[in-house]
Amino acid sequence: MTNEGPDEAHRRPAGLDDATVQALGKLSEALETTERVRGHLYSLHQLTGHADLQLDDAVELFRKAGHDAVADRIERELIGRNVIAGRWTFQIVEDYDDAYWSVFRAIERDARDGLAGGRRHLYEAEMKERRRTHGEPGHEALPEA
Repeated sequence: MTNEGPDEAHRRPAGLDDATVQALGKLSEALETTERVRGHLYSLHQLTGHADLQLDDAVELFRKAGHDAVADRIERELIGRNVIAGRWTFQIVEDYDDAYWSVFRAIERDARDGLAGGRRHLYEAEMKERRRTHGEPGHEALPEA
């Protein structure tokens, strides 16, 4: 196997035009953005849950300091509260996954399968070939076999 050019999984299938490679690349980039959004939703989920659990300590400290009314209000109005109408953060993540992210992934996969034989990152693989300095250390096309 030569160490020049993309491997077979990243080579453009015969007959696939530039416009389609560019469109698939843009679709892949958009999917990557939704992956980042999903990560932020998990951050929202974990941070909100952590904050809710921290409120237990705050309530205990307010009670020790003699501020039962403040502690009672936190327990009644804030601990366990929905973050949006009827939902905790896990439900937001699940709704995003089921109603948007999974559909997005399926459409991207179907487009890639139907137009490029399932090959991923063709646009980026070709960009790498254009931008790397052939023969320069650290600019190899592929890892050593």
